[in-house]
Amino acid sequence: MAGRKYPSPLAGVSRDTPLPTDKAADGKSLMNPPQHAPSESYQHFLELYDTEQRGALLWDRPIGPHPSAMFEVSVFTPAQFGAFIPWLAVWRGPLPVLVHPNTLPEDGETLAAAELRDHTERAIWLGEEQSLDLRIFS
Repeated sequence: MAGRKYPSPLAGVSRDTPLPTDKAADGKSLMNPPQHAPSESYQHFLELYDTEQRGALLWDRPIGPHPSAMFEVSVFTPAQFGAFIPWLAVWRGPLPVLVHPNTLPEDGETLAAAELRDHTERAIWLGEEQSLDLRIFS
């Protein structure tokens, strides 16, 4: 990860419209402005991802870098992710969960390098982190 350049998360953000200051009915949280259509960012969300991997799979043995049998689920929109990850946080029980994207390789990057980054730099663990066998990406 050292030496890697990341774009500013504020790149392309317009400051023309100030954030709302209206409070919600609970008196604590702020109101979200009404959305009439998904944002341009939402429309282009999937362009960075490999969407060929679809559905849910049950693996009865270790597969890839994963050290144990697992259940694999693919989600493809921010709305699906926003609904599924909190559900997992509540209902996963004692099981560890690795959440990672399946991004497409960047220009000049190998698929193995993209998969290594997805399983390490871009990974989120729910529960106890497991050691992955990253040699598969060498």
